[in-house]
Amino acid sequence: MDNLQRAVDTLVHSSNTLFILIGAVMVLAMHAGFAFLEVGTVRQKNQVNALSKILSDFAISTLAYFFIGYWISYGVSFLQPAAVISADHGYGLVKFFFLLTFAAAIPAIISGGIAERARFAPQLCATALIVAFIYPFFEGLVWNGNFGLQAWLLASFGASFHDFAGSVVVHATGGWLALAAVLLLGPRNGRYREGRLVAFAPSSIPFLALGSWILIVGWFGFNVMSAQTLDGVSGLVAVNSLMAMVGGTVAALVIGRNDPGFLHNGPLAGLVAICAGSDLMHPVGALVTGVVAGGLFVWCFIAAQDRWKIDDVLGVWPLHGLCGVWGGIACGLFGQTVLGGLGGVSLISQLIGTALGVAVAFGGGLVVYGTIKRVHGLRLSQEQEYYGADLSIHKIGAVSQD
Repeated sequence: MDNLQRAVDTLVHSSNTLFILIGAVMVLAMHAGFAFLEVGTVRQKNQVNALSKILSDFAISTLAYFFIGYWISYGVSFLQPAAVISADHGYGLVKFFFLLTFAAAIPAIISGGIAERARFAPQLCATALIVAFIYPFFEGLVWNGNFGLQAWLLASFGASFHDFAGSVVVHATGGWLALAAVLLLGPRNGRYREGRLVAFAPSSIPFLALGSWILIVGWFGFNVMSAQTLDGVSGLVAVNSLMAMVGGTVAALVIGRNDPGFLHNGPLAGLVAICAGSDLMHPVGALVTGVVAGGLFVWCFIAAQDRWKIDDVLGVWPLHGLCGVWGGIACGLFGQTVLGGLGGVSLISQLIGTALGVAVAFGGGLVVYGTIKRVHGLRLSQEQEYYGADLSIHKIGAVSQD
């Protein structure tokens, strides 16, 4: 019987390790989606910079999260013998890998908002600070119960703040950090003339679409594998993600009037919004969540660029910041049993947790980017911006005419 139990335990641990490893690889692949979405949206003179930022940010994020951030979030340090940290088939290590891909999504999100005029080295410094301290602080509050926030919400309102796959913890945090950086940077040169918006056309719709599709496919690892163990996996999460993605696509197609940029960001808006409640909602509730997110993205992107003069290149604040906020709230609505959900969620807790996430992210962004702006400066010179970040920073263009 002891041998049988050991065999079962070995099978369980090895299966869980493989399960979460597959999720980590799928979310890692999403970073290629972030890269190509940005490459296709920016002008050609900034394509090399877009690719370089995403890979460099991931490397810096890994170091910051491995040595500092993961310890702040979960109290786990890997500065121990390999025999210790590789227990249970190395499940703890692979869990770190999985959660790292979430943490590294934060600077990947920010990258799209500050594109075409941000300096390279200062952004890497910001990445290190954000992934080492700001993101882990809020991640630990929500997903590890640090400082008693979740216990207080449970005792006060009957349920803790629920964010299954990171509508608020990851996406809203990244979006509101990006807004702080965008506001401190200011608009690109020539973007507004005499108070009117000047269109900067995307350099490559095929690259933009490729980035969107890579993100869509990887997102099912992002959401489904957030269960982190095989016994927690649910087909409900997969179908809810699908329905929200479709809802966001249709809404963006109709409201965006066939614009391919809106069309290929619409599914991402729906997927951002469904992360929080994908394990609780009925698929019809997920569809409505996605429809609202797709419409919210299109309307807020246009308003931010035209009316509010916020030059957010990829629209990461509307897409991740606002749709992430909507996702946190939608979880509190459509997760209720009266609307077909599984229950166990409080709208008040969702509002409090979401508002706290916005405050931490936007406040932290102002501190980090404000300090770097004062000490080192954030943006390229006017001449460097004119020639493009590719030649100014990397000394090579994206294509050769030879």
